[in-house]
Amino acid sequence: QLQLVESGGDLAQPGGSLRLSCVASGFRLDYYYEIAWFRQAPGKELEGVSCITRSGDSTNYADSVKGRFSISRDFDTNTVYLQMNSLKPEDTGIYYCGGHSLFSKPPAENVCTVGRRDHLDAWGQGTQVTVSS
Repeated sequence: QLQLVESGGDLAQPGGSLRLSCVASGFRLDYYYEIAWFRQAPGKELEGVSCITRSGDSTNYADSVKGRFSISRDFDTNTVYLQMNSLKPEDTGIYYCGGHSLFSKPPAENVCTVGRRDHLDAWGQGTQVTVSS
């Protein structure tokens, strides 16, 4: 069973840092062509934050987080991380990770697009991030 589990959400002060984790369980991380992070602020639509391909050759970020967030993956722990620095109140929301697994149609190229989600076939339950003083 495809399953992704997020953790690491917490209350942080503006300017602070958090590291979110997305653990692939059921199937190893290398069963995914791509892992992407999304967030949803209260009353707003789901927004793409970052994505990374299995090879790691392609990583992308939303303009609102470029230079502050960093995505990485660790096959030994089956985890994709989202390091979030210089946090702002507008980063508040529920953060979800989604995955494009090998059980779906392969991507046409080794590139991920932030915000694209029609091809993702696995999702986590979300983790809450609150940035407030």
